[in-house]
Amino acid sequence: MTQPPLPLIAIDGPSGVGKSTTARRVAERLGWDYLDTGAMYRAASLALLRSGRSLDERGPLETLLAGLDIAQRGTRIFLGGEDISEAIRSQEITTLVTPVSADARVREVLVDQQRRIGASGRWVVDGRDIGTVVFTHACCKVFLTASPEARAQRRFLELQAKGQTPDLAAVMQDLNRRDTADSTRAVAPLRKADDAVELDSSAMTLPQVVDWIVARHGAHP
Repeated sequence: MTQPPLPLIAIDGPSGVGKSTTARRVAERLGWDYLDTGAMYRAASLALLRSGRSLDERGPLETLLAGLDIAQRGTRIFLGGEDISEAIRSQEITTLVTPVSADARVREVLVDQQRRIGASGRWVVDGRDIGTVVFTHACCKVFLTASPEARAQRRFLELQAKGQTPDLAAVMQDLNRRDTADSTRAVAPLRKADDAVELDSSAMTLPQVVDWIVARHGAHP
């Protein structure tokens, strides 16, 4: 039996396109809740790093995953009750999250958690496989993209705003690495859902992107 459309906005797209910021703003405008799935994978990466374990350890890894206690309160992310919102944004976690998020065992655990959280609807959720895997019956799906140059510039400015001194060429190289890894991974690769609407935001401001999504999808009950 076909599931009825779930009142949930799924925003997928590549690294550096501004999915999380866009999703948060859309949720605020609609009075819905925002679920940061990328932060959940970063939290799992931090837990793995702290444990000293690797993805190659079957038994220990599965024990770690079974005990994961990840929570989101507003825009803050907690692991076992500890606020790790800043810790998961380190470069070390950014490098680690790509292989962690590609691991089938990690995805199975976190996708199950995401589905349970979003089952009631009225969520805005961003990621790379939200419309294709996690919430295939979401009423509203957007594939948000932008040129590699635009995405690299946005990430560069974001890092500068955090007091870092990034190198634009290195930022571009990292985005290209993540694009290749995300689109070619065996489990839930990054791709546009057949029923998603693609939005190229290369020449758009953040408010324009938010306005576009709200105008197109915000009327759903």
